[in-house]
Amino acid sequence: MGLADQLPDSAVFTQTVARDWRDAIRWAGRGLANQGVTTDRYTEEMLKAVDDHGPYIVVAPGFALAHSRPSDAVLRKGLSWVSLKEPVDFGSESNDPVSLVVGLAATDHEEHLAVMAELAEVLSHDDVLAELMSAETADEIRAILRRVASSEST
Repeated sequence: MGLADQLPDSAVFTQTVARDWRDAIRWAGRGLANQGVTTDRYTEEMLKAVDDHGPYIVVAPGFALAHSRPSDAVLRKGLSWVSLKEPVDFGSESNDPVSLVVGLAATDHEEHLAVMAELAEVLSHDDVLAELMSAETADEIRAILRRVASSEST
């Protein structure tokens, strides 16, 4: 199952208004909970991870991968997608401000790493990242992800 197949409409929010990084993570958590991937407690776990470890989730300029450790708050693997109308600071010296937050939930470490690797491959292309950040609909995001996945498999 590719990234695009893990993003139902209920998990995608575009041009979202977030007051701060906590609000942006809450939006990502809402997308995971909306599709039944996590309980609401997972959102609190994602916030606590940043409180405890700093803005390590800001993994590229403008991009944060909101996640926490696998726990019983994760019901199955899944993704959420939050593009922000106005970027917010997470406290990352090299990668702030953030315009795109992807929420990641995984039931175990291997699943977590596999999805992260797939995301890293897609987002390693600056032009694709810019295109994804400006996408306005869930269908548009899925189409970009599918196009990139098909070009990488050839």
